[in-house]
Parts: sequence; C-alpha cells; structure tokens
Amino acid sequence: MTAEAALADQWRSLLSRYSRIAHDLDRELQSGHGLTVSEYEALDQLLCRPPCKVRVQDLVESMHLSQSALSRTVARLEKCGLVERAMCDTDRRGVFVTPTEEGRRVHGEARPTYLQVLARHLS
Repeated sequence: MTAEAALADQWRSLLSRYSRIAHDLDRELQSGHGLTVSEYEALDQLLCRPPCKVRVQDLVESMHLSQSALSRTVARLEKCGLVERAMCDTDRRGVFVTPTEEGRRVHGEARPTYLQVLARHLS
C-alpha cells in the first residue's frame, strides 16, 4: 500500500468512527432527552463558559456548525425554552444566548447519557 493510500485509509477510518459515535449520541440524546447532538453541544458550550452568556458568533468558533446551522439550532433551543436570546447593547448586530433554568436542567439530565456514549466508544 502506498503512503497516499494509507493516509486516505486513516482518514476514512476516522470519519467512520466519528460517524458511529455521532449517530449513537444523536440516537440516545434524542430518545432519552429530546436533544440532537448539536443542541446538546450548544448547551454544553454555553454552560462551560462563565457567565453563560455568549455571543452567537463566538459560539460558532467552538462548534462544528455553520453560522446558519447554529442559528437554527439556537432557534430550536429557544422554542423549547432551553435558551434565551437578547440583542447586544453595544453592537446591534450581536446576539447573546443564555441558557434558561430549564436548559440547565435538561443539560444536567442529558450529560450522563452523553458521557456514557463517549466512554463506550472512546475508552
């Protein structure tokens, strides 16, 4: 096998592993907590950043979603009452996202499921 073929095989293996983990996370978070992986990750990113008030464009940098996909994710979370959006006082283009108490509760309940799936695949 050539070095190029080995490199391509490594890449395909990584993609396959990621896909299996993401699929299991999505299935278990959805069935157990009504969250997609993207919704869980957005809540997790918000709750890991004191003071839990983050500009959407800053959240994009830490997520693996486009700006528009993240905006749709935040809209779904807001519709479910898990986050609140507010305009930035100093920059009219900026939007802050903050988790609600319900968002904190749902995240706390979903976290063990998330970690169990990761442990099953990565340990």
